[in-house]
Amino acid sequence: MTLRESITDDMKNAMRSGDKDRLGLIRMLQAAIKQREVDERITLSDEQTLAVIEKMIKQRRESVVQFEAGGRADLVAKEAAEITVLSAYLPAQLSGAEIDTLIQDAMAATGATSVKDMGKVMGIVKGKAAGRADMGAVGARVKALLGG
Repeated sequence: MTLRESITDDMKNAMRSGDKDRLGLIRMLQAAIKQREVDERITLSDEQTLAVIEKMIKQRRESVVQFEAGGRADLVAKEAAEITVLSAYLPAQLSGAEIDTLIQDAMAATGATSVKDMGKVMGIVKGKAAGRADMGAVGARVKALLGG
């Protein structure tokens, strides 16, 4: 079963159970996927669909920070619930040790020694960790390991 089929099944289940919040979020996710397909005139693969989901999660995390700063606990809770629903579609996340191993392997493969080589390392790590790690945090780790 593809990721798109899983999302569609979840939408149907949310309709049957009457969970309006979950249904609205899943419809929003499907709309974002469809919008990207129309814009690029392609059918998204599971990896590309994961990128859409990651983008939506990132948007919600940024919103949580803003809502916390504004003292809006009700909106923080709503965004956190949406992050939880969207995160269910992501594959199992890598542990810190697994990420460090990927970074070390990429550094060895590229011969990276300074921050100038960060792009090369990130290119390799991103391909292997896509959807399974927060790339912002991975980038910070790579920068630290390269002495940045």
